[in-house]
Amino acid sequence: MDEIDEPKVSGPWDVIVEIGAAGVCRTDLHIIEGQWAEIQKPDLPYTLGHENAGWVREVGSAVDNVKPGDLVILHPLVTCGLCGPCRIGQDSHCERASFPGINADGGMAELILTNARAVVKLDPSLAPSKVAALADAGLTAYHAVRKAASGLFPGSHAVVFGAGGLGHIGVQALAAITSAEITVVDRSESALELARTLGAHHTILATTDDAVRKGVRDITEGGAHVVFDYVGELGAEKISPQLLRNRGSHYVIGYGGAIELPTIEVISKEISVVGNLVGTYTDLVELMTLTAKGQVTLHTSEYPLDAALDALDDLHRGRVVGRAILVP
Repeated sequence: MDEIDEPKVSGPWDVIVEIGAAGVCRTDLHIIEGQWAEIQKPDLPYTLGHENAGWVREVGSAVDNVKPGDLVILHPLVTCGLCGPCRIGQDSHCERASFPGINADGGMAELILTNARAVVKLDPSLAPSKVAALADAGLTAYHAVRKAASGLFPGSHAVVFGAGGLGHIGVQALAAITSAEITVVDRSESALELARTLGAHHTILATTDDAVRKGVRDITEGGAHVVFDYVGELGAEKISPQLLRNRGSHYVIGYGGAIELPTIEVISKEISVVGNLVGTYTDLVELMTLTAKGQVTLHTSEYPLDAALDALDDLHRGRVVGRAILVP
């Protein structure tokens, strides 16, 4: 644990939030590994933590959407509101965004600096520790489902690969806003058991690739309309496209691996590979609405802030069911 300077309000749209909870994400592991170094080029040292919720401590002179004391969750990006992507509501692609926890100080601390565009006021019934990880894990999981929802009609099949920190939220989002038949694939029996309680109609234990292919083929009678790959590495990214029917879509949410597809397979089956980065501010507002209604619940394991390294190690070794949460 290090002592660092407290953030200060310096601009009219600044918001300082007292952290109530910060999520621990696989992206934090990838940051430590260096996978984001060339993309974000952060100045070291800085504070991790991009899944944050808490109470507004102080606001800039132009802020009127929240006030000190309000309970809020933070969209992970601090955006400008003026560039082309922001103007059309695609603020997760803001051309001048900063990303606390990735290229600026994040929320594994007592305070964080963000701006008025990033804060979503929460229903007072929600606790920061129960929603913090929804700021990224939940938002990313929901964003992918939201994009695919129009094609997941009654009788369609959605396969969720990975029912961990992201996937268990994706299952709930699918159950809440689509009519798809939901099949969940995972290596963990406990993760599959959780998925069944959250809305999965079918589950497949991923003992071998052959078992997964056969299980999906038997359940879907021809392959999935959409596969949501919430793992993106360790082989999941390679088998996921093999689970699609003709004209199916492989939604890539987790990352760390590499997708290799013969071009003849892509064109002959007319399959799509769809990337998914975080989600928009509007996506987060919608997700918080579902959460307040009890349709999305975050399953967590709580750690004190000074046990951050234990939480990261548990995540790395696969010992966390749901999401790890740091509470100052």
